Amino acid sequence: MIRRRLIGAVTCALLLGAALPARAQEPAKSAELQWLVPGMKDAGLRVSPGPRRFLRAFAFSPGIGRLGDEDLFALRLAYNPSPWLAWEVALGHNPTSSLQALLHTFNAVVRKPLPWRLQPYLTAGYGMMTVYPGKAIEADPVTKNAVTLGGGIEFYLRDDVALRGEMRAAIVFGQEAGREGTATYTYREYTAGIVFYRKLGG
Repeated sequence: MIRRRLIGAVTCALLLGAALPARAQEPAKSAELQWLVPGMKDAGLRVSPGPRRFLRAFAFSPGIGRLGDEDLFALRLAYNPSPWLAWEVALGHNPTSSLQALLHTFNAVVRKPLPWRLQPYLTAGYGMMTVYPGKAIEADPVTKNAVTLGGGIEFYLRDDVALRGEMRAAIVFGQEAGREGTATYTYREYTAGIVFYRKLGG
C-alpha cells in the first residue's frame, strides 16, 4: 500500500515538473518586443533606394551644442508639407548660472532630396531671444527680436532615424546703452543631435 502511494506521488511530481516549464514559457511570448512601425522590424541600418522621402513627414529632433561661448540644449519639431520644404519650430536654452537665454524661432528648412544617406539643407527663421538675469542682478527679463540663418547636414542611419549637425548665426536686434537706434548682436550657434521621422499617411 505504501509502495503504491510512493509510486503515485513520484509520478505526480514528474508530471507537474514537466508541465511547469511549458507554462513558464507562455509569458515570454507575450513579452516580445512590439514595434511602433511594424515595417521597420527587419530594416536594420538600411535605407530605401532613391531620394529620401520627406513629403508629409514629421520630425522630432533633440540636440546639444553651443550658443556663443555657452552650452545650449535644443529641441525642434518640424513638418514637411512638400518634398523640399519643412516648417520647423525650434527651442534653445542656454542654462548658465549668471545669465540664461531662451531662443525660440520659427524656421523654414529647404533641401533637395538626394539618393544618399547624407542630406544637406539650408534654414532661415525668425523669433525671439529672452535673456534672464541671474539672482545677483535685480533686473527683469529682456526679450529681443532675432533672425537666424544657417545650414546643416543629416546622415541617415535608416529611413526614420538620422544624425544631425547644424550651424546657424542668430542675429539679435537690441540697443546699446547711451546710444539711440538699433544695434545688432550676432551669436554663433552649433548643434548636434538626432532626428526621428514619422510619416503621416503613405
